[in-house]
Amino acid sequence: MKARLVTLFIAALLAGCSSKPEVSDKNVVDEGDFKVDTSHSAQAAYPRVKVLVIHYTADDFTGSLSTLTDKNVSSHYLIPDTPPISGGKPVIWQLVPESELAWHAGVSFWRGATRINDTSIGIELENKGFTRVERVNQFYPFNAAQISVLEKLAKVIIARYQIQPQNVVAHADIAPQRKVDPGPLFPWQQLAQQGIGAWPDANRVAFYLNGRGPYQPVDRRSLLDVLSRYGYQVTPEMTWEQQKRVIQAFQMHFRPTKYSGDADAQTQAIAEALLEKYGHG
Repeated sequence: MKARLVTLFIAALLAGCSSKPEVSDKNVVDEGDFKVDTSHSAQAAYPRVKVLVIHYTADDFTGSLSTLTDKNVSSHYLIPDTPPISGGKPVIWQLVPESELAWHAGVSFWRGATRINDTSIGIELENKGFTRVERVNQFYPFNAAQISVLEKLAKVIIARYQIQPQNVVAHADIAPQRKVDPGPLFPWQQLAQQGIGAWPDANRVAFYLNGRGPYQPVDRRSLLDVLSRYGYQVTPEMTWEQQKRVIQAFQMHFRPTKYSGDADAQTQAIAEALLEKYGHG
């Protein structure tokens, strides 16, 4: 009995010794007054960045840079309309480190989440936005060189944070009551073909359209239900005009040839195809 107690005591001592932390200089970072061991990564850890938001500045480069470096608004990146070339490569401006929060989204909502500033990277494109002509917004196109650089930057960001296609969004998508950027002339389909952002499969859109005329009216509430399930903010107390803005934001992104805000069969078919492909928000 005594021998057994001695054996248990020794085992307990050994167990206590084995619980002491072991430090390997290979994975230790010297922080001056202390060191940090980085050899073990927790599984319950997730990247802060989940969303990539695309904007236009509605200003020239000088005005855009001044606004985005002032106290009230900021963005992680600013891409000029015509990026200058240095050493054979186009130059863009980083105004906020990706590790820090930038104030570019404002009051926002996407796929059940609010405070999109907290979880996103913002890219601003120098672009005049639109001019109001006879009560109609005339949008300005984007420079091909600017979009080419955007594609390269977006691919790096998406790969770095494993951002899902449905989380590459327009400012209008996350704040349709306040914003329309980057507008209907932004080439979402072109970017989707490069692996940047969501886009519906044409055959599935045709399936959900089911022979109906593209502009055939549909029940507005039914369409808004699909848009809500995909990720847009839709609430019961919304006015007709607010509902229209949500539909317009979706149409500018996925059916830019006609963004009237009307609830029609093609808009609903596109939304249903996207919901099928990318899932609920």
